[in-house]
Amino acid sequence: MEIFILTVAIYYVFSFVRGTRGFSILTGFLTVLLALAILSSFLDLKVLRALLGTFSAFFAVAVLVIFQPELRRMLAQLGNLPLFQTPHEQRENIEVIIQTVERLADVRIGALIAIEQSIQLHESVESGISIDCVATPEMLETIFFPNNAIHDGGVILKGDRIAYAACIFPLSRRPDLNKSLGTRHRAALGLSEETDALVVVVSEETGAISYAYNGVLVRGVTLEELRAFLSSILVKPTKSRNMIDWVRSFPGTHFKPEPAVITKTGVES
Repeated sequence: MEIFILTVAIYYVFSFVRGTRGFSILTGFLTVLLALAILSSFLDLKVLRALLGTFSAFFAVAVLVIFQPELRRMLAQLGNLPLFQTPHEQRENIEVIIQTVERLADVRIGALIAIEQSIQLHESVESGISIDCVATPEMLETIFFPNNAIHDGGVILKGDRIAYAACIFPLSRRPDLNKSLGTRHRAALGLSEETDALVVVVSEETGAISYAYNGVLVRGVTLEELRAFLSSILVKPTKSRNMIDWVRSFPGTHFKPEPAVITKTGVES
């Protein structure tokens, strides 16, 4: 039972942090730690073994500091599990986003829309102008229309309302990203790395539709694929789940569609 519990825990931790900014730090940290532990045990280095034991508490604090964004997102996803939440529907909000994205993509107007979930996004973004109005395709089109005073930046949606506009999202700093990736897509990926938000992007150059979630950026999706993804996250099923469904909803096993262009490893396909 102990081996099973540890195996499941280690698997989900690695699945969750894989592809994030802290993954390379985690692998390097564990490699050095294991190497020192094996070396001290094999060569009977008592001083080194004592130092490793003394600094174990500091290692735990270092992990909390380094992986603070990943831990916040993991705890937020745990809180979003059906076990802790009552079912709710956001089908109307999904259609508002779909209609907006369709209109903007047709005329190649860039857009960056973040859908807030359990983590308040205003704490993770810079600037931003309070809007606080009902989210409609017409209102979102007006915000992103070129030469508008607040068209530059992202929009934050809270439920069926537009909370903020002209927000500056944190850019992803992952070194494995394609250099041709634009600012909007990097901002969408960066916000999804630090929060549990869903971020939808419309490219100004090509009109292509993309979305980012949990540090994964998927580019070149169709409207039906975007609707399916949003429904899988925002529309909570009302039927009871069995144990297998509950495990699948755990962080690290979220919806991953076929046409992924940029994945957690940054590989284009």
